[in-house]
Amino acid sequence: MIATELLGAASAAVDHALHTLASTPLAEPAPKGIATDNIVRFFASKIAPILLAVLGVIFIGRASRGEISKVLTSSAIAIIGLAFIAGAATLFFVGDYLIKLLFQ
Repeated sequence: MIATELLGAASAAVDHALHTLASTPLAEPAPKGIATDNIVRFFASKIAPILLAVLGVIFIGRASRGEISKVLTSSAIAIIGLAFIAGAATLFFVGDYLIKLLFQ
């Protein structure tokens, strides 16, 4: 009789544990990619203007001391750097397009 009661209690405990496991949701599916839109938007709206303002202050400071040739050289380097950044952003979108085109 005691064995029957123990078996019934164990059966109820196992039934409760299995019901709890069955009712818990499965893990969420892994993300399919990295969402970089917000990161790019943050850099474009917050970081880039600050860096351009710092460059402007440096250029104005040099120009006021009469170092026009250094200002022109630095300006040309900054413009070339911005062109490289724009080219990299363009390649990012072109690469995304090519990947979607090849792997569909």
